[in-house]
Amino acid sequence: MNNLAVHPIGKICSSENSTFIEVDKNYIPALQALDGFSHINVLWWFSDYDDEQSRSVLQTEQPYKGAPEIMGIFATRSPVRPNPIALTTAEIIRIDFERGVIQVAFIDANDNTPVLDIKPYTPSFDRVETPGVPAWCGQWPNSTEESGCFDWEKVFNF
Repeated sequence: MNNLAVHPIGKICSSENSTFIEVDKNYIPALQALDGFSHINVLWWFSDYDDEQSRSVLQTEQPYKGAPEIMGIFATRSPVRPNPIALTTAEIIRIDFERGVIQVAFIDANDNTPVLDIKPYTPSFDRVETPGVPAWCGQWPNSTEESGCFDWEKVFNF
C-alpha cells in the first residue's frame, strides 16, 4: 500500500459569534466559481484525536441511546477512528475571495482545526431522497437545518 500525504488547505477559525474557513494563500485561486453554491462539504482533520490510542479504537460501547451495545467505529460519527477524517456539510454565509475566507453558519470543528478539502454541495451527488437508517436513530432530524435546534443531549451517552 502506498503512503498517503495529506496537506491542509486551511483552518477553521471560530468564535462565539462566527465561524470561518480560512484558506491558505496558495489555495485562494481554488475558490473561483464557488459563489452561487449555498452549501459546501468540508473535509477536516480531527486533530485533537490524532494519536496512536485514538487511531487504534475499532469498536465502542453504545455511544447513542437505544443503539447496539457494541458498535463498530465505522457505524458512528466518532472522532476516534483509524484516520481522523471528518465531513461536515456547511451553509455558506459569505465568501471573501480576496482574503480566502468563507463564513459558514456552523461546523462541528474546533478553532484551528485543519481543513483538508472543500467541495460544493450538489444535490445530484450529495442528497439521498429516501435514506435508510437503523431504528435507534430513526427519530433524529432529517436535515442539517433541523439538527441546529435538536436536543442532541437526549441522543448521546457521553
